[in-house]
Amino acid sequence: MSTNVAEQSTTATSSAVEGQDVLRDLYADWATIMATTPDLTMRLFRSIFDEWHQPTVEPEGVTYREDTIGGVPGIWCLPAGADKSKVLLYTHGGGFAVGSASSHRKLAGHVAKELGSVSFVLDYRRAPEFQHPAQVEDGVAAFDALVASGIQAQDITTIGDSAGGNLAIAIALSLKEQGKQAPGKVIAFSPWLDMENKGETLVTNNDTDALITPELLEGMIAGVLGTLDPATPLANPLYADFAGFPKLYITAGSVESLLDNATRLEERATAAGVDVTLSIGEGQQHVYPFLAGRSVLVAEEFKKLAAWYRQ
Repeated sequence: MSTNVAEQSTTATSSAVEGQDVLRDLYADWATIMATTPDLTMRLFRSIFDEWHQPTVEPEGVTYREDTIGGVPGIWCLPAGADKSKVLLYTHGGGFAVGSASSHRKLAGHVAKELGSVSFVLDYRRAPEFQHPAQVEDGVAAFDALVASGIQAQDITTIGDSAGGNLAIAIALSLKEQGKQAPGKVIAFSPWLDMENKGETLVTNNDTDALITPELLEGMIAGVLGTLDPATPLANPLYADFAGFPKLYITAGSVESLLDNATRLEERATAAGVDVTLSIGEGQQHVYPFLAGRSVLVAEEFKKLAAWYRQ
């Protein structure tokens, strides 16, 4: 079963416009820094992307706690009154190389609060120091540890954005391959799946995406895959077998270069009989849920996500 939910409102509120500008402007600033700093070190590259939290308003009533789950460090997001038996296992975006639990804790906190659950944001091993499948292995290790602690597998949702959306899917696929119980649900915000770097919206949305370019992705692919075949299913889920995959929710922005990663994922999973919901944010940039607390459109998106989660 597949459900398409398109955000087509033509009367954006002032807060929605403001939020969109904040995220787009941050991306444009990063793009300028990367374009004008050819000797940018990995340490500074990661420092820049740790600003990713800036468009997100701090969620009220959420506390944080550092922890290590299954040998993987991370940050718990603990909304007041949340059901601690329901866990969102969050894998952050950043091309497998940048981003962190710190850059994504506010976004993960907003989602956990809206869904009435808790979230653990993984600081998984990053490329290029650690290549695929290290990131997937860390996610599986954390999932296994949560189950060993008494959390039911079906009460765990793997969730992530961009490269972390890839991981949210790949963790579920890896668990299935190993004959283990899969998460109950999977959520992917603007997932980056195409390790062959040949999606058509890389071209058609090149002028509207403020951050992503084929060249940026090419460097990140080399860092995480090395000489690995880019059609390897756990690295590129567009080649995966989705038979028996959990219920899946996907978002993407209509002007982002990775839009067709989301639409191709929907097509492939739907063809395999997966219950898929795809929600496209009209006029929105990559991982537009980062506008949580600032954008009316994102608030509406989270309400839809919560209704889907509680079905």
